[in-house]
Amino acid sequence: MFANGDVNTVVGRYWPVGLEAGEERVFDTEPGVKVTGRWHGPSRGAPLAVLVHGLEGSCQANYVRSMARALLAAGFNVLRMNVRTCGSTEHLAPTLYHSGLTTDLRAIVEELRDHSIFLIGFSMGGNQALQLAGEWGERAPAQVRAVCAISAPIDLAACARRLTEPRNRLYELRFLSGLRARLRRKTRLQPERFSLAPLAGVRSIIDFDHCVTAPAFGFRDAWDYYEQSSSRGRLAKVRIPSLLIQAHDDPFIPFECFQLPANPALRLLDPPHGGHVSFLSRRRPRFWAARQAVRFCQAYV
Repeated sequence: MFANGDVNTVVGRYWPVGLEAGEERVFDTEPGVKVTGRWHGPSRGAPLAVLVHGLEGSCQANYVRSMARALLAAGFNVLRMNVRTCGSTEHLAPTLYHSGLTTDLRAIVEELRDHSIFLIGFSMGGNQALQLAGEWGERAPAQVRAVCAISAPIDLAACARRLTEPRNRLYELRFLSGLRARLRRKTRLQPERFSLAPLAGVRSIIDFDHCVTAPAFGFRDAWDYYEQSSSRGRLAKVRIPSLLIQAHDDPFIPFECFQLPANPALRLLDPPHGGHVSFLSRRRPRFWAARQAVRFCQAYV
C-alpha cells in the first residue's frame, strides 16, 4: 500500500473499477421512508453481502464498487445499499440521515431474512453496522453471519475533532459542501419541514451536527448525538463475529479510538498504511481491505 494516508485516501477514491449496474431495489423501512440499492444476484441461494457506504457517499462510491466486485468473484450475492436520502433519493424520506441511524439497515435485514447475510460498512456505514450489532446483542438475527467495518468512526466526537484540524480542512470542506447541498435539496422538497437558516452558523462538521443533525433527530446538541450514535460504547455487547479494519495513518480517525473491549466476537486488522477506506495496493489485486473482508466472510458462510 502507499505509505501515505492522504495519497491512499485520495487515489483510492478515483481508481477505476468496472462493475455492472445491478438491479434497482426499493425497501420500505418505516412509514413514509424508502431506501434504495443495487442488487447483484447471479447465484441463487448464495450468501448475501449488504454494503453500506460512508458520509455523503452512495452505492456508487468507488470503495463500494470494488468490494462488490471482489464479493461477486467469490460467489456472493451483493446489495449495494443507499443510506437514507443518499444516491439522489432525498424525495423518498421525510428526514435526513445520521451516523448512528440503524432503522433502515435493521428493516432491510428483516426483509431479507431468507438469506445468509453479511454486513459490510465503510466509514459511517461501518459505524452503523457495528451500532446495530451492539443494539441486537444476544438477540442478533440468526441470518446475520458476520459484520465487517472498514475505517469506522467508532468514536464520533474524537473523529469530528480530528476532522476540524487544519491538516484536514480540505476534507472537511468537501463533506460540508455535500451536507449543505443535501439540506438545500431537502428544503426545496419540504420547505415546511426544513430551513436553510441553520447554515448561517455552520463553519465546521461539529457546527453542522450541532445546528442541523442534532435538532433534526432530537439530540440535545452535537456532543449528545456523538455519544449516543458512536458504536464504540456498544462493542462489548456485539455477539456477531465482527472484523474491524483500521489503518494507523487514517487522516480522519485517531487510532487511539481502537482500544477495543475484551470481546471474542471482535477482531481488529490494523495495518500501518491504508488511509481512509482505500487500502490501495501497489500490486494486483489492488484493494487489500476487500480481500480481507471476503476471506473473513467466507469463514462464516
